[in-house]
Amino acid sequence: MAKISRVYYNKLIRDNVPDKIKAKGENFEVRPITDAQEFQQELFKKVREEAHAVSMARSAEDFLNEYCDLMMVLETIIDQLEIPHEKVKEARAENRLKKGKYDHKHFLVWSEDVDYKTEETPQGIPL
Repeated sequence: MAKISRVYYNKLIRDNVPDKIKAKGENFEVRPITDAQEFQQELFKKVREEAHAVSMARSAEDFLNEYCDLMMVLETIIDQLEIPHEKVKEARAENRLKKGKYDHKHFLVWSEDVDYKTEETPQGIPL
């Protein structure tokens, strides 16, 4: 007889996951996230998880599946922050004009740009 063991995930899951686990007849525990800051923190963790999965895709089908997972998380963050979808569209267009795309396939080896400031920020955005 196979030994049943618990796997502790401790992560945000999609709405249909509990039903899928129930359908397999397996036991589990979920808890609701009621705090907006905790929810946002878990969403940002999920971005990292899903972006990693996108980077590991090795077929167009896998890429498309992982891309959709990532976009669902990003869209949820946009909704949580109450950013209008039109504003997102405008920001993407401005970003493309300012920074360009990847058409030229440049790979930066080094630079003497001592004034460069990173655009990375600590996790989370005040609600």
